[in-house]
Amino acid sequence: MVSFRMEEKVAVATIGQEIYKTELVARTHTIVADEPLDVGGKDLGPRPGDFLRMSLASCTAITLRMYANRKNFDVQEIKVTVASIDVEGGTGFETLVEVKGKLDEQQHERMLQIAKLCPVHKVLTNPIKISTSLAMIS
Repeated sequence: MVSFRMEEKVAVATIGQEIYKTELVARTHTIVADEPLDVGGKDLGPRPGDFLRMSLASCTAITLRMYANRKNFDVQEIKVTVASIDVEGGTGFETLVEVKGKLDEQQHERMLQIAKLCPVHKVLTNPIKISTSLAMIS
């Protein structure tokens, strides 16, 4: 059986008997996932797939903000929109980055390159291996 330490890169999902409501814990943060009303949930939080899209969007935004700050670019706001789409043989993501500020063509191109270097983008564009085990608790 695998054992985890919470200081590692670990997330825990716990679901009881309340239909689809799932408590998620990462480090010291607790949030709720759920399913929409039309599939039997109570829409108390984002769907699991929403978290994946939010992860890519937030990672891209944070990475771009860090870069813009480090380079002293004139950027007031960065908005990242991520949609997942069905593609032949799997899932694709379409990402739109909107930057409010003044960037020249070279800065614009560099920001586009940096957007593709966020850690979540790297994870999603490289081979992923998932190992799953089941432990029965009485």
